[in-house]
Amino acid sequence: MAVNKPAVKHEMNIFRLMEDFDTDAECRAALEELRWPGGIECPRCESRKISRIAARNQFDCDSCRYQFSVLVGTVFQDSKLPLQKWFMATYLMCESRKGMSANQLKRTIDVSYKTAWFLCHRIRAAMADLNPEPLTGVVEVDETFVGGLAKNMHKADRARRIHGTGGLDKVMVLGAMERGGMVRFKVENHRDRATLHSFIASTVDDDATAIYTDEFSGYVGVGDENTRHETVSHGADEWVRADVHTNTVEGVWSLFKRSIVGSYHRLSTKHMEAYLAEMAWRFNNRENPHLFRDTLTRLVNSENLEYKELIAQ
Repeated sequence: MAVNKPAVKHEMNIFRLMEDFDTDAECRAALEELRWPGGIECPRCESRKISRIAARNQFDCDSCRYQFSVLVGTVFQDSKLPLQKWFMATYLMCESRKGMSANQLKRTIDVSYKTAWFLCHRIRAAMADLNPEPLTGVVEVDETFVGGLAKNMHKADRARRIHGTGGLDKVMVLGAMERGGMVRFKVENHRDRATLHSFIASTVDDDATAIYTDEFSGYVGVGDENTRHETVSHGADEWVRADVHTNTVEGVWSLFKRSIVGSYHRLSTKHMEAYLAEMAWRFNNRENPHLFRDTLTRLVNSENLEYKELIAQ
């Protein structure tokens, strides 16, 4: 049966989502267009001599006789969840500036908590940028520590956090932010010179104009003849000097921590990278009117993430 409603070509809102993708056939048609923009292709032999088996929502390769659907080899494979709920969950995660918890998604799309949690993580896995471009121009670099306040802890746990700044028992996240551009995150264990320099070398282009940091000694020497390094002294209450500051990346930390307090309430160290990948994808596409479409494209071109892999130690 022909599907006449449009695929994902327009800026999406929740009314258009419900109107355009309220059936399995419409969702499959959209995924076909996103996965194979040049025409349906056999995932085994890459032939485009394909016959459609409409009654089974499958295709038959005329070259190697492999039978497949648009879901084969993707994150949707083996999922019993209706595609309409996949589409709604993807849209909500894209449009929730501070993220959406599995509990909230569970209530919104009427699934179990386990299903919602697994669904969120599969979408986050597709959002991860595996080959990020290096940051250019003026780049701000900073670190933050994620974890509860000592005053809210049990006395035995509180005693371990009373020394130093930042954080005993907390998770350290490094961030690099290109002014007016992209952000990059990485979870690390040590706040030392080698770790900070390695992070900057892997995220900042060699020809970046400048790197701005605070006065922490671990950042000393990150600049070179092509890229100047300037600092602001937070310890001396210096937050801005001309255009030298780290306020932009600190604003990103504020957004991330508000998402923890307001949406997630707490995050496990094990899955911290996944939540950061979600935030980076959403933040880096903050001006993208086709974020929903581009996220679906990631999903239909991503391999399946199995539940046992996700919960493995």
